[in-house]
Amino acid sequence: MLDFASASVRMVNSSAAVTECMQAALGVDDTDCDLVIIYASMGHDHQALIDQAARLAPSATIVGSSCCGVVGSEGVSESMHDVALMTVRGGQELAVAALDGIYAENSRECGQRLARALHHANPQVNVVLFLGSGIDIANDEVVSGFEDVLGPEVTVVGATSSDNMKGITSFQMAGGAVMEHGAWAVGFADPTLRAVTQATHGFVAVGEPLVVTLSKGNQIIELNGRPAWGEYTKRLALTESATCGDTIPIGALAERLPEDLAAEYGNDHILRVVTKRDSDGTMHYPTTCPEGTELWLTVRDEQRIFDDMDRMMNQMTQRIGDDEVIAVFHADCLARGRFLFNRVMKEELVGRMQYPLSVDGEVPPWLGMYGFGEFARLGGENTYHNYTTALYALVRREP
Repeated sequence: MLDFASASVRMVNSSAAVTECMQAALGVDDTDCDLVIIYASMGHDHQALIDQAARLAPSATIVGSSCCGVVGSEGVSESMHDVALMTVRGGQELAVAALDGIYAENSRECGQRLARALHHANPQVNVVLFLGSGIDIANDEVVSGFEDVLGPEVTVVGATSSDNMKGITSFQMAGGAVMEHGAWAVGFADPTLRAVTQATHGFVAVGEPLVVTLSKGNQIIELNGRPAWGEYTKRLALTESATCGDTIPIGALAERLPEDLAAEYGNDHILRVVTKRDSDGTMHYPTTCPEGTELWLTVRDEQRIFDDMDRMMNQMTQRIGDDEVIAVFHADCLARGRFLFNRVMKEELVGRMQYPLSVDGEVPPWLGMYGFGEFARLGGENTYHNYTTALYALVRREP
């Protein structure tokens, strides 16, 4: 059976940060394990993180991601020097795959390649933790690639990497190297485990929609018959010289959901973020976006964010039942962190998600990050989200 442990720390020295986390998670005497997953803020030397983890856990496969802050069982932190990690022991029930060079146009192919590698390593994989570049990939196509190989019954969870909300570049760690357009996937094949996943955002769509009048794949070329970026920033009362970082906190775009999915989601819309734009005004969307798509601007409703979090946690705990929560993976939109809330509200929000999953006041092994996007099931299907809190509880079935 798989065994999980986690730790997080705020520390300037990258090697020392990994050492403290590994020893806190596994003890001083034996820090070796089969897998180390690292999330680290942009102020860290990501190669140094990998190298130190390899020294402390020579048997381990090491993967990781840059992010805009971390959440661990110790709480939340969003400095430039945060590190959080999850260790896993039980190598026969794990599979890991990685690649470099993922972009929008080859996203489905990359998903297929990762899925084939996982299946080859362990045909019993039924839960996949995916991490890919947060900029310029078609995330719905990645999901389709996994399902092409592993079937729609596989549960795909995870996140996309981020920087400190600049939308310039983000990093992925795998194979002993740091990449800018990489992706990795961890497959879990422990037959005693199942994944309970859900996401929520709490934003409200407002005004008249923007209409996609020209697009190609995940690239929105025109909105309302005008260059997309100019029309988008005009609606946000920004100049066309605005950066993606300027628009991310205030510019969530919303697509209307069918009634059945809206009822489950607790919201009429699913949100999307823009993390890249070209000089001609083309906007890079995180999923494919066909012509005719209507996109609403949104406003955050802070009371609804908290109410929806409570609703989600009630639903998750009901689905978990009497099973034991073994570990929690957590992806949060960076705009829901310090760029959206002050520290007190942010910590309260994290407390509301961790308390219901705790046992006797103890938070289970927990690895969370603030990134550019999140994966969680919706309507029984693997779905890519933005601006959400997405939780993935691995629970052990009662015998």
